[in-house]
Amino acid sequence: MQIAIDSYCYHRYFGEVYPGLESPPDRRMTLDEVVDRAIAFGVEGVSLESFMLDDASPERLAALRRRLDQAGLARVWAWGHPNGLGSGNRPEALDDLFAHLEVARALGAGVMRICAGGRRTRPASWAEHRRDLLPLLQRAAERAEARGVVLAVENHVDLLADELVELLEAVDSPALGVCLDTANNLRLLEDPMVAIETLAPYARATHLKDITAYRGDPRSFGFWPSVPLGQGLIDIPATLRLLRQHGYQGLLALEIDYLHPAHGDEASAIGASLDYLRRTLAEL
Repeated sequence: MQIAIDSYCYHRYFGEVYPGLESPPDRRMTLDEVVDRAIAFGVEGVSLESFMLDDASPERLAALRRRLDQAGLARVWAWGHPNGLGSGNRPEALDDLFAHLEVARALGAGVMRICAGGRRTRPASWAEHRRDLLPLLQRAAERAEARGVVLAVENHVDLLADELVELLEAVDSPALGVCLDTANNLRLLEDPMVAIETLAPYARATHLKDITAYRGDPRSFGFWPSVPLGQGLIDIPATLRLLRQHGYQGLLALEIDYLHPAHGDEASAIGASLDYLRRTLAEL
């Protein structure tokens, strides 16, 4: 398991600002700057969000791959934020997913995180959700297997743990697994440890995220802000033990979305989280 950072930790610097919860920073960043910061933090890998890529030309991708190779950074390419396949209602998004399979290959990423949907796209009916989404995942997995890439479906506040497993087992492809986000299912009011235990055997990528209860409506996103690892409601040590038990060998990618206002800026929260993660891994 390799300690890593997901570039979404810096989402505000790419124009992704949660209305009413966050303020825009006074400057923008590039994906190269995110890589530089990952190197400065001494991590072993990065998960790079596709919406942060300024240019998908072959020359740009080759240069980015050289930078990652020179730094010795393992990598995951991350596609589909925020709505991905629209919980089955955006079949046209498959073309973009297929295009990003080629980006992943160009960057030397053997795993591509995908979003099947998001908290805004989840249908009320699971039968409808499954009916519309399953054929899209089947087509995606077929293409990914042919291209030698593993797709990791994130539990993106769109799927309960058992629902995601049901989809994986129905597709039954070695090219389809899970990007295990440790916190998102709590935002669906599902016991996070039950969700982690259910999904860990299928993990091909991770988002290590810790969240806490804050204020307002527990069914709203803003009620569950991110906090540095070890300071919230997610049992990170138990999660790491489960991943190790199931033979997981991929990135342990720290992710911070909406950061609790009491925890400073991204840099301090990332630093505290990585320190905690290193200590915890050393003690396992």
